[in-house]
Amino acid sequence: MNIDKETQEKIKELQLYEQNLNNLMMQKQAFQVELNETENALTEINKSKDEIFKLIGNIMVKSDKEKIEKELKKRRDMIDLRLRSIEKQEETVQKQLDELKKDVLNKIK
Repeated sequence: MNIDKETQEKIKELQLYEQNLNNLMMQKQAFQVELNETENALTEINKSKDEIFKLIGNIMVKSDKEKIEKELKKRRDMIDLRLRSIEKQEETVQKQLDELKKDVLNKIK
């Protein structure tokens, strides 16, 4: 089968879109794990009636419960915002990928 140069370029572009989509999916997964950890920390803080400690490097420091809770909520909101941004990028790249696949398949047939 002989494929013209334009189609070959589109195939290369298709591979780049697939790589971008994979990168976005890995980033999304990492943020979801971080969000999960933050949610778990917030749950534990709310359960706790005792002192709260924060790990800073290799040192555990006594901290104010409200301050830590505020920090974690801020972190959760930031992660949530980043996740929504990644999901929008993922959707855009997926649409472009689908259109390009359709175009390449039509040219190959």
